[in-house]
Parts: sequence; C-alpha cells; structure tokens
Amino acid sequence: MSYTTLMYLHLATILPAFVLGTVSFIFKKGTNTHKIIGRIYMLLMLITAIITLFMPAFVGSRFLNHFGWIHLFSFLTIYTVPTAYIAIKKGEVKRHKFKMIGLYVGAILIAGTFTFMPGRYMHSLLFG
Repeated sequence: MSYTTLMYLHLATILPAFVLGTVSFIFKKGTNTHKIIGRIYMLLMLITAIITLFMPAFVGSRFLNHFGWIHLFSFLTIYTVPTAYIAIKKGEVKRHKFKMIGLYVGAILIAGTFTFMPGRYMHSLLFG
C-alpha cells in the first residue's frame, strides 16, 4: 500500500478520533453516550496506531530504516487503549481517566503537533 493511501487512511481515522476524544471530555462521564463515544474513539485510535506502523518515518532519525520517534506514540496507543478499557471494566475509574487523558494529550495533541513540522505532509499542505 502506498504511503499516500496510508496517510489518507490515517487522516480518516484520526480526525474523527480527535473530535470524539474532545467531545468525550465535554460530556458527562459514565453515561451511555460517553461509553459509546469512548468505544468508537478507542477503536479509531487503535486503527490509526496500526496504520501508522506501516508508514515509514521521513523526518528525523530512523530505527530499522523505518520507525522514527513519532512511532513511539503508536506503541503508546496500542498499549494504552486496552489497558484503559480493562481499567474501566474493573471499576478503576481514576486509572482509566489517567490513561485516557494521557492518550489524548500524547497521541493526539503532541503527535498531532509534530504533524505540522517542516518536512511533513500536513506542513506542506498548509504552508506550501
């Protein structure tokens, strides 16, 4: 699969995940709406993390001639989503909350900010 196809798939999963993640912080916690949004958000985050593992890094140093520092957020997501889900199923609300906030801040806000760095596709789209 081409990098361009992977990039568009990544955008198709991360943009709704960003919206749903933001909405989940606004809505009352523990409601059916929160649970539905949360499940969709978690699924989208897992899909996008898996997609990004197939996208080689083009900015910065690379490991195994493929992975860059940005891929650490993919691994963070693949670890955090299931452990956050398990935490809430066990009734560990604080642990779940901590993990979900960390996921949102790390994988969406921080990694998303890196997307706009020079040399990245989104930077070239917005700033030419």
